[in-house]
Amino acid sequence: MLSTHAAGGRFRWGALPRRLRPRSSLASPPASGGGSGEPEKERPLLVERYRDGVTKRYMSDGSSKLQIRLEKHESPVKGVEDENADSLIPQAIRDFVLPAGFPGSVTVDYLEYMLLQFPTNVTGWICHVLVTSSLLKAVGVGSFTGTSAAASAAAIRWVSKDGIGAFGRLFIGGRFGTLFDDDPKKWRMYADFIGSAGSIFELATPLYPGYFLPLASLGNLAKAVARGFRDPSFRVIQNHFAQSGNLGEIAAKEEVWEVGAQLLGLSIGVFIMDTAGVKSSYLTLTATWLSIRLLHLWLRYQSLSVLKFRTINLKRGRILVRSHVAQHTVPDYVVCNEEENILTWEGFLHPKISFGVPIETMLGGEESSDKVNKLLKLYKNEKYVLFVEQFGSREPTFLVAFKEAATSMSVLRSLWQAHWLQKNQQNQDVVFSWLEDSILALEDGFTDFLEQMERAGWDQNQIILKVPKEPILMLEHLDQEV
Repeated sequence: MLSTHAAGGRFRWGALPRRLRPRSSLASPPASGGGSGEPEKERPLLVERYRDGVTKRYMSDGSSKLQIRLEKHESPVKGVEDENADSLIPQAIRDFVLPAGFPGSVTVDYLEYMLLQFPTNVTGWICHVLVTSSLLKAVGVGSFTGTSAAASAAAIRWVSKDGIGAFGRLFIGGRFGTLFDDDPKKWRMYADFIGSAGSIFELATPLYPGYFLPLASLGNLAKAVARGFRDPSFRVIQNHFAQSGNLGEIAAKEEVWEVGAQLLGLSIGVFIMDTAGVKSSYLTLTATWLSIRLLHLWLRYQSLSVLKFRTINLKRGRILVRSHVAQHTVPDYVVCNEEENILTWEGFLHPKISFGVPIETMLGGEESSDKVNKLLKLYKNEKYVLFVEQFGSREPTFLVAFKEAATSMSVLRSLWQAHWLQKNQQNQDVVFSWLEDSILALEDGFTDFLEQMERAGWDQNQIILKVPKEPILMLEHLDQEV
């Protein structure tokens, strides 16, 4: 972090204090040629690397004007994809079917197990199709003695509905697999919302019997998407319960609870369906479903609200740093989980923070290499760069870009700085002075924040704040003279 000696003065955009101007770590590097009047050659500042091999190179042209060059490289991003460069599987497919960080993030037997599990599941679903046809014949759709075309056609339509739903689960697992560790409570709740929408499509099938297949398929698709959110989220919750490493037993006992609830629910559902009003009136059936579904959603929210996670995700991290910045205290995990809002999206939290922002966006259209230099030198001891968008407005947005070696702790430090900036807004246009003060406050206060976290029962090894995969900042030039 920025030392007190290097940050003794105020940083002013456009006019630096005199004692910082000659050789300060925040001053622009002197022009080459020792005052001979010769123009300075192009000098590299930093590089942003993206996962598709694109490189954005920031250069100073010697006259404080910034030059940005886009380059395309065959080799993947260093530290993210180098280990996969020789693989025969395209990177996009690897990201879709394998966990992030594979193979280092899983055990050595993971891939072999999955390769055997895949054909096992294929054969299971083939059997499911054949059994479905037999079931339909047994209830009168075709027969084994006569023509079986009707039963086969009905079975194909039925499993086609299931197949369309399966695409939903495939998409969720491949595209959103990294979400569930961060906030399982939120995604478990949203799974029920999506599942409710799927039930509405299925309820509409008696009204439009000619559109049974599209309506049933849409309903099944929504429910499959809901299951794609539900199952991974609940596995995270089960892992949270397994305090003694007894995950298998936790899962087995959960089955007992679930099957007991299933049997009771089926019994009550059959009793309700047997009542005269529900049997004779579609409107009564719909109203009954709606009232029970609303009760179901309320109970789900209550059950998720009692969960007390010790992991630090983005929501809980915000609660912790906000409390420390404002009151110099850190709540324990019970109080923090009670304060956490399950349904809130990140975009609605305050202060507004955008992670993984390119430096070009931070500049806001300015083509100044001096500004880039000052940002890099201000954050030379941090693994991220934070700047302010719309400074002086009612609600500033904090933009954060991460360097190559950034970790979850780097994200937590940027959160602390952003909340300090939000609390200590200044009514002046001296952005770098404001940022300097926040860096000094971070240096003084973050150690106390970590100590209070430990005393409050939080585990620093359970910080699950993910660093964005791109862009990755690679510093190419930094004048170290002070």
